[in-house]
Amino acid sequence: MNRTQLSQLAVLAAVARHGSFRQAAAELAIAPSAVSHAVASLEQSVGVRLMARTTRSAAPTEEGRRLLDVLGPALSEIEAAMGALSDVRLKPAGPLRITMPLLAAQDLVAPRLAAFVALYPEIELEIATDDRFQDIVERGFDAGFRLGEHLEADMIAVRVSGPWRGAVVGSPGYFDAHPKPLHPRDLAMHRCIRRRFSSGVIYRWEFEKDGRALSVDVDGGLILSDQGLMRQVAIDGAGLAFIFDARVDADIAEGRLIRVLEDWCPPFDGFSIYYPSRRQMRPALRAFIDFFRWHG
Repeated sequence: MNRTQLSQLAVLAAVARHGSFRQAAAELAIAPSAVSHAVASLEQSVGVRLMARTTRSAAPTEEGRRLLDVLGPALSEIEAAMGALSDVRLKPAGPLRITMPLLAAQDLVAPRLAAFVALYPEIELEIATDDRFQDIVERGFDAGFRLGEHLEADMIAVRVSGPWRGAVVGSPGYFDAHPKPLHPRDLAMHRCIRRRFSSGVIYRWEFEKDGRALSVDVDGGLILSDQGLMRQVAIDGAGLAFIFDARVDADIAEGRLIRVLEDWCPPFDGFSIYYPSRRQMRPALRAFIDFFRWHG
């Protein structure tokens, strides 16, 4: 393929996108006759008809559609690469809105937030904390944080943490009065500190062992929405809590909490930042992703 054919392929994609030679010409800022000539020359070089024309519209032929199905992703990657080069010349600035669960904000973002603000003083960063999965396009966010296992298939994701793991913990005093559970079903005999998400849903404790998944609707008279509070009341002996292990590793090591059911709590994908399209990425968002991405 020569350079002329590459430009002709870009013209073909524009005509197919608009269904019109004239509208494609307006997008490409060239004359309609130049668009027609480019498509005709490409058809002549490959020996097949690629666009079916009428007086009012144009549509790909079967051969043209097959070509465009392969061509589309390649042109998108080229466009993204050119956009990345253009962004290098632009200083990250302006408003940037990110949604994330409070836990991600506290554990992943807050410890490095001052450094980010100092590095990019012209970015106006707004962080909204919410446990619910947000439609970031509908709600006007540039991106969001989400656990990797809950990401939508059509979202682009960049890891911002390593694997996470849950931990069922209780205080030594609590276990002086209650036997340690050996199986998740034993939780029915325990006071459990339940967690309510901002969506209103109470979390069902999720376990897995040897490929077998199990969720338990635990019982308990105390319902909280913050893992920091859950940790503290568990230390105080209020019951068992299901908390990410990074929150309680030090407490376990120093004897304030005892971990149980560890063999039922395998690691799972940590947090990713998700966004709908590389083609829409602004320099401010690129700077945020590059700063907070996980390099493990």
